[in-house]
Amino acid sequence: METVTRRGHADAGWYVDGRCTDCDVARQLAPDLVVQAQGRSEIVRQPRDEEEERQLLTAALACPTRSIRPPGGRLPQAGPDPFPLALDDDVLLCGHNSQRTAGANSYLLRRPGGTWMMVDTPRFAERLAVRYEALGPVTDVLLTHRDHAAHGRRWADRLGARLWIHEGDLDAAPDADQVLRGTEPSWIAQGVRVFPLPGHTRGSVLYVADERLCFSGDSFYWARTLQDVEVAQTVTWYSIEELAASLARTVDALRFEWLLPGHGGRKRLPAAEMARRMRRLTERVATLRPLPVDFAALRW
Repeated sequence: METVTRRGHADAGWYVDGRCTDCDVARQLAPDLVVQAQGRSEIVRQPRDEEEERQLLTAALACPTRSIRPPGGRLPQAGPDPFPLALDDDVLLCGHNSQRTAGANSYLLRRPGGTWMMVDTPRFAERLAVRYEALGPVTDVLLTHRDHAAHGRRWADRLGARLWIHEGDLDAAPDADQVLRGTEPSWIAQGVRVFPLPGHTRGSVLYVADERLCFSGDSFYWARTLQDVEVAQTVTWYSIEELAASLARTVDALRFEWLLPGHGGRKRLPAAEMARRMRRLTERVATLRPLPVDFAALRW
């Protein structure tokens, strides 16, 4: 199959420009059209119908470097924007990922009474704030760890929400309104439980809603190449041994169906199957030892 690769040229057809950082966001949203090759994303073929055209536009609007480019090179300034994109009745993908959060995904979580929580954040834009407000009040901005904290205060202030972070990463959001402490799980709202999970960073946490939705930050994700739950061992900044201990301490209390990470694949499985895979992941991580940082080793 011929791979179509453009590096900054306004050519006939969609292309990936030279700013690509291999963050995987576009491949999550258009997996049949965007692939990984030589440490970056590339368009493997042009869209064949309106649905595939929509997938590439969705990927382009999520891409943190705006590297997915349409024919002619310019994204439309006005027109259809699929975000926030419904993944489930109670969770929306924000899109518009930010370079300042390493291109991480962020989510809107619906709560009883028509309110919402934001888990990590997209890039800040007033037009996005207006769109989110139209859904209903956003009461809380929940940060999973320091790498995703860049826009937290601005979003919380704009939406009139409380900003949350764990004390282990408090220096990344020192003006947070709510500071999570220790390593024991706790309830932070009706149906929403936080599990401190030091490992990727000292202050990494998971947020689990209704024993169904797990927002895992960068602690673990669904690896599409392996078709299993995985950790990013080579970018576990704080301690892989601490992550192993955190998983061992937490795994028996975790119950969820949807895995919704900051980076890497999303996956929905029956709760019993997800629990089985999490136990198996916990056993694997216990055997790991620190490795030098190597972004190319990630198996998305």
